[in-house]
Amino acid sequence: MYLTISIFSSSQNSNSNIQNNTNMKLALLTILASTATAFLAPTTPVIQRISTQINAEDDDETPSEPRTAEEISSLTSSVKTVFSLEDINGILPHRYPFLLVDKVVEYEMGKKAVGVKCVTLNEPHFTGHFPDRPIMPGVLQVEALAQLAGIVCLQMEGAEPGAVFFFAGVDGVKWKKPVVPGDTLVMEVEIKKWNKRFGIATAVGRAYVDGEMAVELDEM
Repeated sequence: MYLTISIFSSSQNSNSNIQNNTNMKLALLTILASTATAFLAPTTPVIQRISTQINAEDDDETPSEPRTAEEISSLTSSVKTVFSLEDINGILPHRYPFLLVDKVVEYEMGKKAVGVKCVTLNEPHFTGHFPDRPIMPGVLQVEALAQLAGIVCLQMEGAEPGAVFFFAGVDGVKWKKPVVPGDTLVMEVEIKKWNKRFGIATAVGRAYVDGEMAVELDEM
């Protein structure tokens, strides 16, 4: 940038020179100050972060009291038993320690069923699977689904309750999460085909723990 400064003649009186020199200096300082600000880096605006309090109203509330056993037990009060363990013993040929369906809570004759398996550490396979981290073997989860399908099939035309039946194959098995002692495995099977002449069935199945899928299979 170029600065043009006018210099006054010495013919003027001294007071006037002093005053003019003072004015000139002030003008020069003003110009220099304005010029310097042109080269300053632009300042970044300060952004004030405001924390958002979620559910603020909940913080003011008194913590809820722990639920009682009666309240927790009542959560399943609408679930009715269709076939008890005694009923299942009259349908399936399996017995302890290989009977893997404790009760049936939904049943549509010849079509589908929902059954329950309560997993407990007292079952012998947990002794070795695994000693430090007991997990229900995946093959037993599939076996439990097959037994539930057997409860449906052994009451269909051409079948006889208590008859021995065999696994012929299983496809598309996917395990989603470990099943451990203390879990309640809620299973569902649907019969897709039934050949009463040869006693052969095709079914699909899935099982859940606390509403999350644990295992599913495309066909058995």
